[in-house]
Amino acid sequence: MRRNIISRVIVIGNGVAGAENQCIGLIRALGFSHPHSFYRVTRPRGGINERLHWLSVPLHRKIDRFLRQTSGHELYRLGAIGNSRVLPSADNAGSSSFLEADAKQIAISARETREKYGPLLVVASGRDTIPVSSSIKRLAPEHVFVVQIQHPRSNLKRFDLVITPRHDYYPLTPQAQEQVPWFLRRWITPREHPGKNVILTVGALHQADSTALQNAASAWHDKLAPLLKPLLVVNIGGPTSHCQYGTDLAKQLTASLANILPSCGSVRISFSRRTPAKISDIILRAFHDNPKVHIWDGSDPNPHMGNLAWADAFVITADSVSMLSEACSTGKPVYVIGSERCTWKFADFQKSLFERGVLRPFTGKENVSESWSYVPLSDTADAAVQVIKALATRGWKLVIVAHEMLYFSGNCTILPDASTEFCVEILVVELIYWKLIYSTNFEHLYLCT
Repeated sequence: MRRNIISRVIVIGNGVAGAENQCIGLIRALGFSHPHSFYRVTRPRGGINERLHWLSVPLHRKIDRFLRQTSGHELYRLGAIGNSRVLPSADNAGSSSFLEADAKQIAISARETREKYGPLLVVASGRDTIPVSSSIKRLAPEHVFVVQIQHPRSNLKRFDLVITPRHDYYPLTPQAQEQVPWFLRRWITPREHPGKNVILTVGALHQADSTALQNAASAWHDKLAPLLKPLLVVNIGGPTSHCQYGTDLAKQLTASLANILPSCGSVRISFSRRTPAKISDIILRAFHDNPKVHIWDGSDPNPHMGNLAWADAFVITADSVSMLSEACSTGKPVYVIGSERCTWKFADFQKSLFERGVLRPFTGKENVSESWSYVPLSDTADAAVQVIKALATRGWKLVIVAHEMLYFSGNCTILPDASTEFCVEILVVELIYWKLIYSTNFEHLYLCT
């Protein structure tokens, strides 16, 4: 029986919070509270290593090892070469303990434990994880189900499923082809339209599901509940190659916020790790002494989830797909600044949000107390449903231990004890029940035959 039941999931990350959060968000939507094992593909850091991230991880490690051996201990100690040890950082938040990702060892473990624990679900995200996750699939194809989040820019048949935003396929559109010289088009990826093993989303997957927001609302109640309403949350990212801006946008944002302050009860501003000092300094100077405005300086606990839970409206810079995806899943008004500066597939992403009515441009003329309704993004939950269906086509079921009950997608199996083989199957009516399960985190699910 257990040979076709998936009860374990591992995550393979690359140390980048945005990528790893997508993995955690998906496994939460599948019903797992956390991965059974968290693996990382780690690169050498510091010094010249920061310029070698375009290399494959194995080659990067070999070069780092060679440089350290030939350049001497002193240069290595002073940081001219770098440090191959990955130290805890903000990117490691929530994952202080992780294992080095070894495809061969993971595949061997999946094969050896299949009889006892069933197949292994592997969820990975990030460029550096692609060789590892695809190798696991190649080495143990009958014992694993590999989900790669974000387009891998390689042969998609190397994975069981690929979950990626629709705008990743923007290069195949006529508009995109017109922007690329004909002799370069063959080098632009992806080169093929999505196949059957591709799940398309609107935005990025994330952890901000209803249960997480409920928990955050409770955790931040004493801090945020007393604030005057409406509460406007402003999330500021940083310029990217396809969304470039500088102090000009910071000044525009500052002026627009000053205009709408009378309609706000409170304003909370947060910067990301990518925010340049020249941008944050302008905003800090403008609002540091305004009693309505609180600016998170990074010294206190990160209020991001609390802000998502308690906000009445959002203003977000256009560069961050993840921040926009999270906010647009809340059903609350979301305004964006800088979208006209986005190019290529990121402009296509902004366009899709405007067309769905989940996003509006921030002009500085808004009344924050006014609201509008839209269908919130539900990419993470929808992707989880598709993963479940894909597992079913292989004859595999997903089982999660939750409050002494094990939940099967498609079918629900209740086991009085996680170790017993006894089961009673009951039918779950696809999405409506899944939405119920997803929103309550199993706590109020009462189904019976």
